[in-house]
Amino acid sequence: MPDFPYERLRRRPDVEADNLQAHDATDLFLVAHALDAGADGTQIAVIGDEYGAITLALTDAGLSGVRVHQDLATGRRALTLNAQELGLTGFTSHELDRTLLEGARLVLLQLPKSLAELEEVADAVARWAAPDAVLVAGGRVKHMTLAQNEVLGRSFARVQPQRAERKSRLIVASAPLPVPAEPAYPVRAEHDGLVLAAHGGAFAGARLDIGTRVLLDVLRDGAGAAADTVVDLGCGTGALAASYALAHSDARVIATDRSAAAVASARETVAANGLGARVTVMHDDAGSELPDASADLVLLNPPFHLGSSVHTGAATRLFEAAARILRPGGELLTVYNSSLGYRAELARLVGQTEQRRRTPKFTVTRSIRR
Repeated sequence: MPDFPYERLRRRPDVEADNLQAHDATDLFLVAHALDAGADGTQIAVIGDEYGAITLALTDAGLSGVRVHQDLATGRRALTLNAQELGLTGFTSHELDRTLLEGARLVLLQLPKSLAELEEVADAVARWAAPDAVLVAGGRVKHMTLAQNEVLGRSFARVQPQRAERKSRLIVASAPLPVPAEPAYPVRAEHDGLVLAAHGGAFAGARLDIGTRVLLDVLRDGAGAAADTVVDLGCGTGALAASYALAHSDARVIATDRSAAAVASARETVAANGLGARVTVMHDDAGSELPDASADLVLLNPPFHLGSSVHTGAATRLFEAAARILRPGGELLTVYNSSLGYRAELARLVGQTEQRRRTPKFTVTRSIRR
């Protein structure tokens, strides 16, 4: 197996820190499996390659035409930047659709966190890849469960876990099974007149998570009611954006998220609620494509994980983004786990911050852009 300079890979524009790497042992095992299998690059699809470690190692080994799907906008940009740094070309990027998988005989997958996302991916491979396609899914042993084998078994006749090495394990799924006429995702659910749609990789699925419920209660009490331009930053399935648009018919609403699964879900939510002409959904990193000082109100339910690591860096980037896109005097409404204590940081990065609601678990604050 040719040597590949994994240590040169970087996560940027995603958060970079000493405890956050741009590759792991699972990437190396997946690459080794593909090279040992001898598959041509045009027959390989890669899913979940966070920062390009798998795709670029295969390309560096001489395979051309590798197809890759990455959920996060930050991952897609990191792949591009890492490829430029290493002088590598010859791969193509796709959504999770037929163009990614058609004709693929080997699919390499970094196992996702949620079983719903794994179910959607497995169905897509069985639905669109070659009839003799093999799906090789890898992950860190501490994050793997028997339930993942069961999910893969719904789409493949043979599911064979491999021996663990360096705290990572591969699962080889082969013999794709017949699939239903229509995919199971997106799923839909109604919540007091609001229809939510969700693909497998969307946080909380078609449910309203507790933090979003608390922020919605604050909005129903009249917070942010006078805004003309509203941004749902890190929109997930679009619950906040759609709810605001339904309650304020004159507002211009923009929903943006770095997750492709979230963006696809939000677009389905917007359509299901008849808001297609009034809500714009964007796949973007921390609102980077939105102009400075362009919003009157930002709604934010920030994540507190980066992958499987607890890290507040993702929230900090979104606070900084909100400060940039808000007009002076504009408002940021943020909901977060009370134990995280973001109020001082919001005051430092955005402006004067007050508590608007507190439950046993969540806090909602209002920050005024200075």
